[in-house]
Amino acid sequence: MFIVCPHCTTSYAIDLATLGAAGRSVRCSRCKEVWLARPQDAVAAPAPMPAMAETAQGSAPPDPADEWEALAREDADEEPPEVDSPPLAAGWPEDMTADAAAEAATQLRGRSTTRLASLARLIRRPGLPVFTGRTLFNLPALTAVMAALVVALLVWRADVVRLLPQTASFYKLVGLEVNLRGVAFRDLKVTTETADGKPVLVIEGMIVSTTRKAVDLPRLRFSVRDAQGTEIYAWNTVLDQTVLKPGERTAFRSRLASPPPEGRNIDIRFFNRRDLAAGTA
Repeated sequence: MFIVCPHCTTSYAIDLATLGAAGRSVRCSRCKEVWLARPQDAVAAPAPMPAMAETAQGSAPPDPADEWEALAREDADEEPPEVDSPPLAAGWPEDMTADAAAEAATQLRGRSTTRLASLARLIRRPGLPVFTGRTLFNLPALTAVMAALVVALLVWRADVVRLLPQTASFYKLVGLEVNLRGVAFRDLKVTTETADGKPVLVIEGMIVSTTRKAVDLPRLRFSVRDAQGTEIYAWNTVLDQTVLKPGERTAFRSRLASPPPEGRNIDIRFFNRRDLAAGTA
């Protein structure tokens, strides 16, 4: 049996069993027309076309299997449809290599990831701190902090006493001198002379600056104490130099005629506000 193309009337020999009861879609190898070929539309022997008659002269009748294979090959050789879509590398230079294109794509992905992370940080709600139970300071670090604190209390003890006067007793208890005035007594010497047949007590020494700024020097106060430490007699002396610059020193000398015979010690210090409150000049 034969099926005939409704468009160009080209006929093809076919086995009706291959069409099935409902028919199947076929395509003409000549005009590319597709139609539904049904068993009831097949004809016994259609008249050959002139062109086909000329082609078929001197050749064997066509084999139906060969014609179906030819149709299948034409379907396979048909070019796929073209789709108008921009390439992935649109806008890149034409001479860009594959490695360069891959690196550029990686950079683009990295920038996108960075922007997404920044956006996430902006919209992230602040959370409460989580304590894992670990100690904030280990033993070596705590020891180092305590050692630094002790050194600071020793080196800057004068500043500490100025801020906290009650700490002066602590430093005195541990045997540390706290010099708030910034000067020190050096080379103290006590001797006895005789003038007009009477004994004269001579006290002399040096005052040295121990600070980096100029210090005002008030009057010196001398006191004689007995064996029990009680003050027996006291007097004041005005210094020749009343301001001591950093690194400077000045000498002092004072005399006491007819010192108390029960005197055992001599105290030397600067005149202060407590002496004013006690009424001693």
